[in-house]
Amino acid sequence: MSSIRPIAATLLLALGTPLHAQEPDIGSAPANPSEDVPATETPVLPPGAAEEQPAAPSTNVTVNLIARLVEKGILGKEEAAAMIQQAEAEAQQALQAQQAAAAAADIAALPPEPTADEMRVSYIPEVVKNNMRDEIKQELLAEAREQKWSEKRYPEWTDKFRPFGDLRGRYEGVYFGEGNDNTGAFPNFNAINTGSPFDTSGTQFSPQYNVDQDRERTRLRARVGTDIMLGDGFNGGLRVATGDTNSPTSPNQTLGGSGGNFSKYAIWLDRAFLSYDAGPGDGEELVFLMGRFDNPFLSSEVQWDDDLGFDGLAVRGKVRLNDKAGTFFTAGYFPVYNTDFNFASNQPSKFESTDKWLTGAQIGIDWKITDDLTARFGIAYYDFSNISGKLSDPYTPLTASDAGSTDGTRPGFAQRGNTYMALRDIVPTAANDFGTKYQYQYYGLASEFRNLTITGKLEYDAYDPVRLALAGEVTKNIAFDNGAIGKKAVNNRGPGSAGKAGEFEGGDTAWNLAFTVGKPAMEQFGDWQAGFGYRYVESDAVVDGFTDSDFGGGGTNVQGFLLGGSMAVSPAVRVGLKWMSSDEIIGSPLSTDTLQFDINAKF
Repeated sequence: MSSIRPIAATLLLALGTPLHAQEPDIGSAPANPSEDVPATETPVLPPGAAEEQPAAPSTNVTVNLIARLVEKGILGKEEAAAMIQQAEAEAQQALQAQQAAAAAADIAALPPEPTADEMRVSYIPEVVKNNMRDEIKQELLAEAREQKWSEKRYPEWTDKFRPFGDLRGRYEGVYFGEGNDNTGAFPNFNAINTGSPFDTSGTQFSPQYNVDQDRERTRLRARVGTDIMLGDGFNGGLRVATGDTNSPTSPNQTLGGSGGNFSKYAIWLDRAFLSYDAGPGDGEELVFLMGRFDNPFLSSEVQWDDDLGFDGLAVRGKVRLNDKAGTFFTAGYFPVYNTDFNFASNQPSKFESTDKWLTGAQIGIDWKITDDLTARFGIAYYDFSNISGKLSDPYTPLTASDAGSTDGTRPGFAQRGNTYMALRDIVPTAANDFGTKYQYQYYGLASEFRNLTITGKLEYDAYDPVRLALAGEVTKNIAFDNGAIGKKAVNNRGPGSAGKAGEFEGGDTAWNLAFTVGKPAMEQFGDWQAGFGYRYVESDAVVDGFTDSDFGGGGTNVQGFLLGGSMAVSPAVRVGLKWMSSDEIIGSPLSTDTLQFDINAKF
């Protein structure tokens, strides 16, 4: 019935709203309503008007509107003729009633003479207009049902799609402290593990992170997607996004990067999922997800970066306990890494799979404490299977392409902060000069990861429309084993002595608090939000590849604060400013300050 609404709205508008003179479809009203003018009389036109207006309209508003519907192909001529005949009869009756009323009324009470810019249809009494409006509405609805006017003039399948997107421009400045250690204390394990193995017997430094040269850059994030309404409880979704690389935590594209010289940028498949909603509704739900979808867990960016997508299977649900409380739960099974089908590709005998999985489960409560105070709390358990590195079978690589049996246990993506171990058990022989050359090495995570995480949020609305909110999270890696990791750790150690490595100083705990104030939804000019937060993330509290990618350059072994705010400049566009200041918790000194200015548009 959606296509009949514009027709009904046009008829109703014409019966109750002033009509402008430049609309030639409606004739002028008689100057004196008491004059006996036939309902279909053609008004006298000035010279030359015939060329501009080939078909003179009737003075009957309804007839003119029906004629327009015929011209637009919405009504057939036969149906229109019948409706015109009825409309003219009703108009004649209305005219007679109006004439009788006008004879008994004061002429001065009639509506004022219309101006040159506006012509008013004033000869139909309000009660008659209301009756005509109701009758025409019912007739049109009946005709729509009979003749199926609601059939679209565009393909029906387009109704299943609800497109959306956003575009963000960002200026970012990264400023390093003057006391940072730039002597080679911050190896880039991600660069090593995603490229050729590093020869530890060489005289060159391994790839290193920048810790002493300030950088400024402009960045772009563009995302376009659609929800897909499949019916019978089934839905789907697709989204593509920009990005310098296929990083799981950042869709930012550095302008001038990826080769520069105005070269084009890559687009990545960011979301692709199918869901089934089996929930009863009325505040309760049961949704099954498959594919690549948004984070289904209640969490902060310390545990999972805001842009992170989850691959695999998940189910989430809500159960209402009473009018003030309800529970929610989420569970999922996610492949983190699947061994290359031909691993190792350079030899006929293949190595066994080293697949990595994440199993997650969370249960929580939504609680309306008072009319103005609500709370949400959840406790989650995340178990990473085979996420840590494994020592390879003993062998002697002679080239950088000679694979080790456990090379697949190195992380496919990492930021920084986690503790690493050497993966290859390289046997010293005469071929490698008894361990003095050809020491091609990859690195894996030294710790297992099983996180117990508590997340909570309080919202206070007594100052509506301004909301006060406090969010917090604490997580502990209960699989962390200081003694076992210390035996194989190649980083996160204290100062050594007499050629010996220093003591391992890594940790297993992270927490953060964030306070925000402002409009919960910034929908018009001037709406604003502001916030302050502090976090403390030890080296092996969480997997560094999946935590926040902005704070401290991304990763773990970092502590510090965040201060920022944003304001809407239109219903679709907002601007934001954020300042982050961080320091390393253990190891060589490293302090980083980051300034971000964003312009974000949603559509």
